[in-house]
Amino acid sequence: MNLLLIAMIVALFIPIYEAWKNEHIWQKMLALASICSKSAVLILMVSVLRDDWMIGIVGVIILSVGNAGLMLLANVLKRMSDI
Repeated sequence: MNLLLIAMIVALFIPIYEAWKNEHIWQKMLALASICSKSAVLILMVSVLRDDWMIGIVGVIILSVGNAGLMLLANVLKRMSDI
C-alpha cells in the first residue's frame, strides 16, 4: 500500500512539470486541474489507510467541487480574451 502511495505522489510531479515548462495558459489550467484531482484521490487513499472518515470527507468535497472554481476562472479568462 505504501508503494502505491509513493507512486501516486510521483504521478503528481508529471503535471507540475508540464505546467512549469509550458507557457500556454490553458495547458497550465489543465495541469492544475489534474493536480487537484490527483491530490483528492491521494487524500482518499490516506484516509483509507488511516481509517479516518473525516479526512475522506475532505477528499470527497475536493473531488466534487474542487474544479468548479477552476472552471469559473477559465470562463472569465475566455470572456476577457473576447473583449
